[in-house]
Amino acid sequence: MFEAPSASQKDCLITIMPPLSTDPDTDQDRERGWAAERKVTMSIEEFEVLVVGAGQAGIAMSEHLQAHGIHHVVLERSRIAERWRTERWDSLVANGPAWHDRFPGMDFAHTGPDEFASKDEIAEYFAAYAAHIRAPIRCGVEVQSAKKSPGKSGYDVQTSDGPVRAHYVVAATGAFQHPVIPKLIPREAPVEQLHSSSYRNPDQLTQGNVLVIGAGSSGVQIADELQASGRQVYLAVGAHDRPPRSYRGRDFVWWLGVLGKWEDSAPPAGSQHVTIAVSGARGGSTVDFRALAKNGIHLTGRAEVFEHGIVRFAADLAENITKGDANYLSVLDEADAYVAQNGLDLPEEPEARMISPDPPSMNDPTLQLDLVSAGITTVIWATGFTQNFDWLHVDSFDGSGRPLHKRGVSPVPGVYFLGLPWQSRRGSSFIWGVWHDAKYIADQIMIQRGYASYRKGAAISPLDSIQAADIEHPATPTRTAV
Repeated sequence: MFEAPSASQKDCLITIMPPLSTDPDTDQDRERGWAAERKVTMSIEEFEVLVVGAGQAGIAMSEHLQAHGIHHVVLERSRIAERWRTERWDSLVANGPAWHDRFPGMDFAHTGPDEFASKDEIAEYFAAYAAHIRAPIRCGVEVQSAKKSPGKSGYDVQTSDGPVRAHYVVAATGAFQHPVIPKLIPREAPVEQLHSSSYRNPDQLTQGNVLVIGAGSSGVQIADELQASGRQVYLAVGAHDRPPRSYRGRDFVWWLGVLGKWEDSAPPAGSQHVTIAVSGARGGSTVDFRALAKNGIHLTGRAEVFEHGIVRFAADLAENITKGDANYLSVLDEADAYVAQNGLDLPEEPEARMISPDPPSMNDPTLQLDLVSAGITTVIWATGFTQNFDWLHVDSFDGSGRPLHKRGVSPVPGVYFLGLPWQSRRGSSFIWGVWHDAKYIADQIMIQRGYASYRKGAAISPLDSIQAADIEHPATPTRTAV
């Protein structure tokens, strides 16, 4: 066990590894290769690796860099896991059970393995994990720009705390950086508009009814909570996947694992922007749009146009729900086949295949809605996020600003990305998935260090460094609970 972090440590850690040697002839600098060319000044700190962001990606990256003995720092503009603290609604819980949505070396302290951790428990988990591994994190330091150092290896980085240099830069800011609000309803329209990341609870909103646009995990949970608070909620439902929360005594994350679906390297053609409707709320239950309608939520198709106070919807509600049902049933089919093929003793669950009758909104869809007449005073956009790497001045982005990479490795030497959706597999943007992606990137950095330290006639291959590091520094800490 380890010593529990203090309250101040939970908010921010400052545990910086010793600086690199200033003597280019030392064995340490020969091993690190690039350090032999560094020039020490009083004003510019130098690190072998700069990790930007102290969320789940940055903390996982730090763990694997430390396992390899790589000198690094993690810079965080706010606090550890800040988005879990302040950019999620109050009742949010993880979408996967605690046995699955965690790092391999640590359990949740106050959440049972088959329970769903709250957002606050998740934030505390990451803060405690960072303390456990003594991650060299500096909070309150924003990275403003990073660009290639002219005429030498490494990158010049400007921060709110002054300039630093790094040989490698890992952008670990993740996938949820800037809320996306489509330009559908003008800001001057007589209705309050906010993104799901700004929603906290029903009491925050103006009295009146609510239109929620987007029916993935966030939209469904928020709509359900608002309807239960006594408001009339309208929910615009687009294309989605609808996996079972559990089936035959196993959670859907288990089924995706044994069926190999977490390892899919890319989304199926045409489904790159399809959301997943799954929830851990109230102990976890399968999202059922027919049940939501039965409980009073008014379902519509995808929101398309706004004119003169009227939102017009596509006539695709029945199609979207029917396709979601097909996705749901296909998972049950594959699960049943897996049970039969492997002779598992899991109880049959025929009731899981029962589909409720279609609600009126599917057979007689609402194609337009006058916001004022419907008493709608708030529109909540559960429409996801986009990435923003404006601070990273390298040629590693496509025309839309999306990172160019292979499993997080940029075509620009020394630049890496971590925490992206589908970075290496379907599970990449999940807590456990980013941990494994971080290990891969740390290994790639070790390989590059080996090449950088190569000397003609050396008896040791540059690739030996990563193998030796894996033996000497096992990446997974002793399991404990916090």
